[in-house]
Amino acid sequence: MNIPEGLQYTKDHEWVKIDGTTATVGITDFAQGELGDIVYVDITTVGQEVAEHEIFGSVEAVKTVSDLYMPIAGKVLEVNPQLEASPEKVNTDPYGDGWMIKVQVSGTPSGLLSAKQYKELIGK
Repeated sequence: MNIPEGLQYTKDHEWVKIDGTTATVGITDFAQGELGDIVYVDITTVGQEVAEHEIFGSVEAVKTVSDLYMPIAGKVLEVNPQLEASPEKVNTDPYGDGWMIKVQVSGTPSGLLSAKQYKELIGK
């Protein structure tokens, strides 16, 4: 199970990498493994302000649909353009080519977990 240091995590299994006032967000390796083969990523919040813990989109796997929760308040700047044609990138590279959105950060995050804390949460 890949849980990189240097990222922050949520209890809802999203990860966030904050670089200045921009954050990149995706789902964790644990989450993609639990969902199974992802066949569609639905994010329609580009240009919108989304509050921390609000839904910013969803992912559809072969057997389920799961909501995506914003780990940090901000304006959604961009959706990963690769995911429309290749949603499986979320499965194969969740921390790289499978990132989901870029966000202009507008608040200070609360309750984010370190890699160590996230490992404890999922029992790894």
